[in-house]
Amino acid sequence: MTTNVLPSQQQSKPKPGWQQSVKKFHTSDLRRSLWQMLNSIAPYFILSYLAYRSLQISYVLTLVLCFFAALFVVRIFIIFHDCGHGSFFKSRKANDFVGVITGILTFTPYFAWRHSHAVHHATAGDLDHRGIGDVWTLTYDEYQQMPRWKRIAYRMYRNPFIIFIIGPSIEFVIFNRLPGANNSDKPRDKRSVMWTNLALLGIVLFFSFTIGLKNYLLVQLPIIAIASSIGVWLFYVQHQYENVYWERHENWDFASAALYGSSFYKLPKVMQWFTGNIGFHHIHHLSPKIPNYKLEDCHNDNPIFTELEPLTLRTSLKSIRVRLWDEDRHKMIGYHKAAHDAAEAAMAEAALAVE
Repeated sequence: MTTNVLPSQQQSKPKPGWQQSVKKFHTSDLRRSLWQMLNSIAPYFILSYLAYRSLQISYVLTLVLCFFAALFVVRIFIIFHDCGHGSFFKSRKANDFVGVITGILTFTPYFAWRHSHAVHHATAGDLDHRGIGDVWTLTYDEYQQMPRWKRIAYRMYRNPFIIFIIGPSIEFVIFNRLPGANNSDKPRDKRSVMWTNLALLGIVLFFSFTIGLKNYLLVQLPIIAIASSIGVWLFYVQHQYENVYWERHENWDFASAALYGSSFYKLPKVMQWFTGNIGFHHIHHLSPKIPNYKLEDCHNDNPIFTELEPLTLRTSLKSIRVRLWDEDRHKMIGYHKAAHDAAEAAMAEAALAVE
């Protein structure tokens, strides 16, 4: 399987010099930020309106328009994401204001999400600090020692239909509405959930009285379902591939986790644009202060980054098969490999018993 780092590379720390490379790209550009807002939010509203108007023509046409609107929602989420890192504008107030607004558009409470995402950045690749802002990942040994019902639950969670189709909509439409959304108990984060919910309720009521609740849902639900599925897929392949980086806390290294535990997802240029360069995720984890529109420039600035082998659309599909972290081999493996190893171990024990 082709991944962004070879096993031999994974265990070594990044070469010195990357700090200077990333620091040059920390400053946001107001013109580029405002232009990105315009070319992301305006098309989303236009396509949403056209999708509503197309309900009188064909719902197939509506779904096509919803698909393209969803692509712009992904792009809006990248703006939201950068605001959460304080990288989209120089002003913290501007980041927070735009973050709250784009959070409403993407059904995500800004301050609550910002908390869990900060935890994700601080703990990515750390086996002893899993569980917040990441994909549920078990080690091979943990999986083998689990009772059967827990293994079934893990398999269900990791089922592609659930994790990429059903789960994302539930996460964004339902779980993000709950007071404990994004694992934060801070008062401001809880208020963020409440105010986002009230804003969304206001939007639903407005469209219920203007175009009708049914028409609103026929447009909005497909958009958020498609956008959330794309978003979850992107997040999955950024940290779930065969030779990804995982270490116990005592051996964990921030730079190694960023460079080798976050994929370089090389997408076609059109998809790279819609996803706000988030495929350069290794750069983003090295320095979240770099705005999305400078990630590619930073990647191209230093051979340390350009030497990494990328994931492509084709090779990333193979990431679906890896579900468990093997601490002995230092790589992700599939259930079939786990079952094979368990069978071999059982046979070895039986042979010893016979002897």
